Amino acid sequence: VLWGIKKLNLALVLDNTGSMSSSSKMTNLKLAAHNLLGMLQTAAKTPGDVKVAIVPFATDVNVGTGYVNASWIDWEEWEAANGTCSNTTYKSKSSCESHSKVWTPSAHSVWNGCVYDRDQNNDVAATAPVAGAQATLFRAHQASNCPTAMVSLGYDWTALNAKIDAMTPAGNTNVTIGLAWGLQLLSPVEPFNAPAPANDLDKAIVMLTDGLNTQNRWSSSSSSIDARTTKVCDNIKTANIKLYTVRVIDGDVTLLKNCATKPSMY
Repeated sequence: VLWGIKKLNLALVLDNTGSMSSSSKMTNLKLAAHNLLGMLQTAAKTPGDVKVAIVPFATDVNVGTGYVNASWIDWEEWEAANGTCSNTTYKSKSSCESHSKVWTPSAHSVWNGCVYDRDQNNDVAATAPVAGAQATLFRAHQASNCPTAMVSLGYDWTALNAKIDAMTPAGNTNVTIGLAWGLQLLSPVEPFNAPAPANDLDKAIVMLTDGLNTQNRWSSSSSSIDARTTKVCDNIKTANIKLYTVRVIDGDVTLLKNCATKPSMY
């Protein structure tokens, strides 16, 4: 008798914020993640049976500069904030043009790969981006604390382990965007086209954080950001994706326990 498991698509949504530098949290996160990857690699009876995505998050998620020409990146706000004015006193498009000067946006090649929350309610959903429908697009953002780039679903175990090693803690906490990208990477829609739901396929997200929500695109109010987190958690569960939440020393117990598929998965 051969023991087998279902195929698995797993997204690791991992807090890379500044507080993860304390109490050896990041060191232990990396150790745990390497151990998990090792177990999953061993469990895969056939290459590709287990695929893993990794989403390091802070206030933003870094999709990677390789997508600089992707049709699903929106540049309007980025170009308004990154460029030069014919009078160098003015540092944004609005202030430049309000003084009748000429604003020249920076080349997209200097973008660091970060995006922030999509327009609501796409910010908590796996809506497929549609060229020309700005609300569905991912907004480029030159975040000052841009985490290392995410990895989409795959089973290059060397690359996955290297991504864990590349993580560095910096910036504020936006659990919502980390979970939203975990959902996006597991969904059978553009731009990543994950496998469709199937009887022999489990989909899961493991989200780890050590802090309270502190900043998103619109607010630094924990309660308003928590409301967005609750919505994305509900959408993940509606999509029949198993959601595990891990709290490291600090964080909102009630929020994370309610987000998990069931209390025992917190």
